[in-house]
Amino acid sequence: MPDLRDNRGVRAVVQRVSEAAVRVDGEVVGAIGPGLAVLLGVAHGDDARGAERLAARIARLRIFEDESGRFDRSLLDTGGAALVVSQFTLIADSRRQKGTRPDFSNAARPEVAEPIYNHFCEALGDHGIPVETGVFGAKMQVELVNDGPVTIVLDTQIVTP
Repeated sequence: MPDLRDNRGVRAVVQRVSEAAVRVDGEVVGAIGPGLAVLLGVAHGDDARGAERLAARIARLRIFEDESGRFDRSLLDTGGAALVVSQFTLIADSRRQKGTRPDFSNAARPEVAEPIYNHFCEALGDHGIPVETGVFGAKMQVELVNDGPVTIVLDTQIVTP
């Protein structure tokens, strides 16, 4: 069983983009214009509540510039969209590497991770954010134009005894 003390919870790499798309088998399955590309990883012990909190944080994340050039606007303010792509490799632990292969044992099993991923996407949509997605578990090609560049890493901390 993985050591949950190392779990940082649902993890997201959030990139401000001018456009982004995800392909499966050469076909575009999700695409957005200006907004956020969100790579989402789900770990053991994560739950829907943590996904909801992270979705609310991302919807309100002020990483878009206002008229004076300050980061003071969110997706809610700009009317931007989100492209959310599942990525279990975000949960890799390189501290417990065996050779040069990262340890993925803290990543939630697909049957656990997929409902949490879907719940995150629904929660983001419940905030009024248009959401496009990849295909959970598929081999995907993600294309994006990082605007800035601006990239933020977020996670939900879980409390363990």
